[in-house]
Amino acid sequence: MRFHLALTLQALWTGVCQAAMQHYPAAWGHYDVCKSQIYSDEGLTWDYMACQPEAADMTQYLKVTLDPPNITCGDPPETYCALENPYMCNNECDASTEELAHPPELMFDIEGRNPTTFWQSTSWKKYPKALLVNITLSWNKTIELTDDIVLTFESGRPEQMVLEKSLDYGRTWQPYQFYATDCLDAFTMEPKTVQDLTQHTLLDIICTEDYSRGYVWKYDKTVRFEIKDRFALFAGPRLHNMASLYGQLDTTKNLRDFFTITDLRVRLLRPATGATMVDENNLSRYFYAISDIKVQGRCKCNLHANSCVYDKEKLSCECEHNTTGPDCGRCKRNYQGRAWSAGSYLPIPKGTANICIPNNIGPVTRVCDNELLRCQNGGVCVNNVRCTCPSTYTGLLCEKARCESELGGCGGPNSGQAPLTPPSTSTLLLLLLLLLGSALLRQASCRPAPL
Repeated sequence: MRFHLALTLQALWTGVCQAAMQHYPAAWGHYDVCKSQIYSDEGLTWDYMACQPEAADMTQYLKVTLDPPNITCGDPPETYCALENPYMCNNECDASTEELAHPPELMFDIEGRNPTTFWQSTSWKKYPKALLVNITLSWNKTIELTDDIVLTFESGRPEQMVLEKSLDYGRTWQPYQFYATDCLDAFTMEPKTVQDLTQHTLLDIICTEDYSRGYVWKYDKTVRFEIKDRFALFAGPRLHNMASLYGQLDTTKNLRDFFTITDLRVRLLRPATGATMVDENNLSRYFYAISDIKVQGRCKCNLHANSCVYDKEKLSCECEHNTTGPDCGRCKRNYQGRAWSAGSYLPIPKGTANICIPNNIGPVTRVCDNELLRCQNGGVCVNNVRCTCPSTYTGLLCEKARCESELGGCGGPNSGQAPLTPPSTSTLLLLLLLLLGSALLRQASCRPAPL
């Protein structure tokens, strides 16, 4: 079954609608077009631009795993009590009954149902042993975050929690943010909020107490990792100066990596208790339940694609600019005339495409890549592209004595020129064919591109 990720819109529609949603002018562009045809002095030709997919809800393309795997409630069936009222115990979880089951996929289903659907853990039956749950979200693809990560808890919000990220498909992890009712006690960290961050401390990992007072603020169910507030440190409070943000993302690798992930992990360390003491006589009051997780982002395509496809449970960029790979991270075969480079947001609004160019054109003609076309007179072949000649020789194959072009030629006793090693007849013939082919290629590159 094939699923297609619609991550692109027509340029006009995007410029009008997305600008209204994100509160910054369309004049700065959204990098939704990779190339367009223009008329130049050479006729109709391609104008290449940096491009990227539109942002989308990425939770519909992830795989979720829980650790421990048997932490979901319902096997065996279990009855739960309300946190604020230990005598109201009418919530049942039974994995064998659809209406009473709470599997992990309910964290990502359509919201707005009545009653609310949610995933739920087993209760804290083994207190005082910690009730620990790891929820891992994996995309098997590099993702760039574009909006806040939001978790909505159906139970009280956890008193201790860590949000972590991976950039290498779950092999290593690093913290994004710590959450606790008491940061000093839980993580020996001073409590902070995202409002305490500056442009210079944006990459700092903080512990916040804003989202962990689940019982006191029982109607506040969300826990956030604030992406847009961090964007606003460069782009302004309404993201009106995206030019500044794009410039920073373009020139500061660590900043761009900060908003880039392949996996997310939610580590639930202590459920809401609503008090300083745990009621050991009624442990069915304590558990985790999540009704929704939102992750907004786009496929990372290194500014070489404006769409991303979901096929056979795998995301991949539809690469432009003669690039290839899941993230458009290398040049296509026969388009390695120069080293691959990511596209650039600058200059705004079109950026720089940094396209991969074909082999064997212009100054990158390959001259020493086979047995017959070898560098002469001590020359060294560099990357099968060109000969590096000794100081007294020149030419594509170092076949010419440099002194031939000097006054007096090479005949004088003080010319310093060693006897030449003449190339073979077959080598000279191939050299002439190579030069002729190079000239024809340069001539062809000046013709208008076909429609």
